[in-house]
Amino acid sequence: MSASRRITDHLWIIAGLAGFAMASYMARSNISVASESMLPALGLTKVQMGQVFSAFLIGYALFQVAGGVIGDRFGARLTLGISALVWSISTIATALLPSFLSSRPALMFAGLWVVRFVLGLSEATTFPVGSTVVRNWMPPHRRGLGNSIMFLGTSAASAMTAPLVSWIIARMGWQASFYITAIPSLMLGLAWLLLARDHPAGVTKAGPDEPEGAALSMREVGALLGRRNALLLVFSYVSEGYVLFIFVFWLYVYLVERRGFPLMTAGWIAAIPWLTAIVLTPIGGYACDRIGRRRGRAAGSRAVIAIGYTASGALLYLAAAAGERWISVAALCFSIAALMAAEAGFWSYAAHLGREHVGLLSGVMNTAGILGGVVSTSLVPVIVRQFGWLPALASGTVMALLCTGTWFFIREA
Repeated sequence: MSASRRITDHLWIIAGLAGFAMASYMARSNISVASESMLPALGLTKVQMGQVFSAFLIGYALFQVAGGVIGDRFGARLTLGISALVWSISTIATALLPSFLSSRPALMFAGLWVVRFVLGLSEATTFPVGSTVVRNWMPPHRRGLGNSIMFLGTSAASAMTAPLVSWIIARMGWQASFYITAIPSLMLGLAWLLLARDHPAGVTKAGPDEPEGAALSMREVGALLGRRNALLLVFSYVSEGYVLFIFVFWLYVYLVERRGFPLMTAGWIAAIPWLTAIVLTPIGGYACDRIGRRRGRAAGSRAVIAIGYTASGALLYLAAAAGERWISVAALCFSIAALMAAEAGFWSYAAHLGREHVGLLSGVMNTAGILGGVVSTSLVPVIVRQFGWLPALASGTVMALLCTGTWFFIREA
């Protein structure tokens, strides 16, 4: 195979991962925008809708490790392709339920809970198995960039989902928003199953020192996850989830409640930080690779994470403390961008440390991040109610600095 053909194949595969990240985020977050229209239409309460939201997170957290192991065992082509088809069907089913259960609110609630739980299960493979794809297709000195391109999809979807879904609902109704946001994942899943491969042509493993994936014994699982660097990596990702979920769940509320922006204006402003992240995310991946090639994989990840999380934490505090709201918005933009620029450091090092079982280690790591997000999602409103927004956002600053400190205990493996 010619060098140009290999480069083209690599680009298509990594672009596909960005597409999976974008499509999965749109499928999971469209309901948060559509819920205002769904509540009166379906006769549900906000408490019930909150439980429906939680159903996704439960499924997503429970299946992280299993999804990563399945990807290691059966390959990324089948795992990601089938997962995308399942989550597109789950998204469509969300809109179809009223056709069958509109007169029975209790069954409607149960149906929505199950559908969103299945969505969480199916989407849980996205990043652990995506990390396996990066390992299989990218040489070690380019895996940071490969992972950062995958996470571009998340930033892009974070910026566009709320405006897009709002526009669809205003013109075609809430059910149409689910049908339309299911289309990208449906098309991507089919294309991935038909066209993608687990490895480049003529290659059956990621590198000369990296064996094929195989079934793991419990002893091997314990040996991998019990390593000092693996434990520190997983622990550091708890902080990542805590800080990231502050932005995901509370940014819009903060802009309206604390900074006084009108609802529509706040929606557009909440998209700006994610546009900033699109610019800086690949820079973090590139820097991780360059430093890692010269000083070691741990050093490359440590550099981008220490710089990114220190900057993100400091800017988050500045955003909370600033008297002028536009200074706060600017600080939030660069805080999110610094956070996302550091993301490749975690996943690149997980690929290095996990080797042929990167899906397993990535799944454990991402589970830890979700748990951190669950804590911040629940704790931030309590802190706001008791002490105000400054201490609430400052808790994210503390967690970001804790993440930075953890990485100075991670040594070259």
